[in-house]
Amino acid sequence: MAKRSKMKARKKTWKELSPMAKFGTITAAVVQLSLLIAAQRDISRRPAEEIRGSKALWRAATLINFVGPGSYFTFGVRRRPAVK
Repeated sequence: MAKRSKMKARKKTWKELSPMAKFGTITAAVVQLSLLIAAQRDISRRPAEEIRGSKALWRAATLINFVGPGSYFTFGVRRRPAVK
């Protein structure tokens, strides 16, 4: 049986990242933070009758990266019927 080395890929430090990788990381962080703030603000301002489920549950769910705020805006908000 061949020996397997237990070498793990070492994570790069910030200094080792390329400028594009740094830009992508910062951009993703800004988008994530913006979605989180928008969802939390919407939960605070929207009446409970217009939210599916409890506000506390949705507040906790929005803390999950990208998925939480996206889920809230997709499934948690009751849409008003279109006015003709």
